[in-house]
Amino acid sequence: MVNKENTENKQINQFAIDNNIAGLTVISTKAVFNNEPGYTVEKAKRFLVFQDRINKDLLKHPIITDNHYTRWFEEGEINQPQIQDFIVQFSVFSNLFLIAQLKKMINADSLEGMRASKEILANEIGVIFKASKNTDVNDKQTEYEKEFVSAEGTIEGGTFRFRAAHFEWLLNMAEKLDLGYNDVGKRSHGYKSTLFFCDELSRIYGNEDYMISQAASYAVENWAAAGFWDELVRGFEKYNSKTKNKLPIAFFIYHAKIEAQHAAHTQEELEELYFDREIDEEKFIKYGNEMLEGVSAFWTGLNEHRQKL
Repeated sequence: MVNKENTENKQINQFAIDNNIAGLTVISTKAVFNNEPGYTVEKAKRFLVFQDRINKDLLKHPIITDNHYTRWFEEGEINQPQIQDFIVQFSVFSNLFLIAQLKKMINADSLEGMRASKEILANEIGVIFKASKNTDVNDKQTEYEKEFVSAEGTIEGGTFRFRAAHFEWLLNMAEKLDLGYNDVGKRSHGYKSTLFFCDELSRIYGNEDYMISQAASYAVENWAAAGFWDELVRGFEKYNSKTKNKLPIAFFIYHAKIEAQHAAHTQEELEELYFDREIDEEKFIKYGNEMLEGVSAFWTGLNEHRQKL
């Protein structure tokens, strides 16, 4: 069985080389090899040209390649007012993101797309992924975190718990910083830059035009997978190593872990979309960049305010 699979993989790899379509994900290459509906060599070549444009005109956006705030944060030279400021603004983004995610779910153009968006939304508000028995648990996590953090699985059959809501993880952290429930998460707490980001998420990521929404989603996922979560985790770990008031960082550990998994899936989803539908390439790159400008505004605002603290 293994030998048969290895032989098939070699055939597929050679097929990709012979037809100049090396660079597609394994799933797409296999679909072209098997001549599945819509998956042609000609379209695969067009996609690779499009991907090259995406790499140059979208994925080199400064907020993906050079996030000044998270690079500074990673050093761990953070004082308490700066961390308080960060948690307040991040809690506003985290709460208002629910609106954009709900709109994305409502505006999905297929049952599969709706379910994918619903999975994210349900997990955000407290449905724990039903994970495999082999799911890894980080030894640095507290018992609270181990109880609610699962970065793998599905919400199908998962358990809802109020304390598993991502906002409550942030609230748990905020309380360690002398911030109460009414100090975080509300629109009134957001800087102009934070609210611009949240409104752009609602406008673009949650757009009624599914292709605009998908462009924003692709941009957001590539920003999220570019490493900023890891930078934040390292910054918090350095901060915790220097203070008696250890901060519970489940929210950030969880997202660092899950976004690493999302990176591959994001590319697979783009290719599936391309082979299944006609994509306006100019429009895709345009709205992807507009979404990244919104992301950039959020971090730029944080960077400006931390310098005053």
